[in-house]
Amino acid sequence: MKVEIWSDIMCPFCYIGKRRLEAALKNFDHADKVQIEWKSFLLNPDMQTDPNKSTVEYLAETKGWSLEQTRQITLQVSEMAEGEGLYYQMDKTVVANARNAHNILQLAKSLGKGDQMKERLLKAYFTEGANIDNRETLFGFAEEVGIDRVRAMECLNTAEFMDKVNKDIEESRLLGVRGVPFFVFDRKFAISGAQSLEVFEKTLERAWADYLKEHPILDIAGSDTAACDVEGNCN
Repeated sequence: MKVEIWSDIMCPFCYIGKRRLEAALKNFDHADKVQIEWKSFLLNPDMQTDPNKSTVEYLAETKGWSLEQTRQITLQVSEMAEGEGLYYQMDKTVVANARNAHNILQLAKSLGKGDQMKERLLKAYFTEGANIDNRETLFGFAEEVGIDRVRAMECLNTAEFMDKVNKDIEESRLLGVRGVPFFVFDRKFAISGAQSLEVFEKTLERAWADYLKEHPILDIAGSDTAACDVEGNCN
């Protein structure tokens, strides 16, 4: 059963939603049958990277809020994240365009390392204050999850993975995604936002029950005796 997640690296609720889904999967008896696919989404595709400005300052300027008001709002989000074991440093987050980071994420997906890269990018942005538009920084993250540095460099110098990013974004529009995180379970059920653990657990169970209708799993009795396997071993 596939769970597709549209998410942006700069979205604080996306990291929280990731943790809640992970918690739900720990309580789900069939977690080993669930395939997670991270989809790209850009909340601000035209954002200009400014490593000298924090996200808090950027929000205050663009929303017309005072710095005090902005810090109070981001503090509330940080407290929500702390409930999931995440420790945001919102005053350190760097204003950065996320396109290059999503390119690297798409490369990681193609190599079966999408979840590791998504986790690394989110942690870097929200807890380490890393500039996720800095190429050297991204190459370092790629190496950390086991991706060849040269391959990562090629990724940012070709259109191949940017096309994949754009495809994800176009697909989200067709599905009616208005914000992230957005979780789609086998293209039949969806969760919008970082909902409660209970919502994730119930949706997993509901999606699994529906999945079994089309993909029944055989209940095999006595499979460990009086039989021969494909390698010619008999018992």
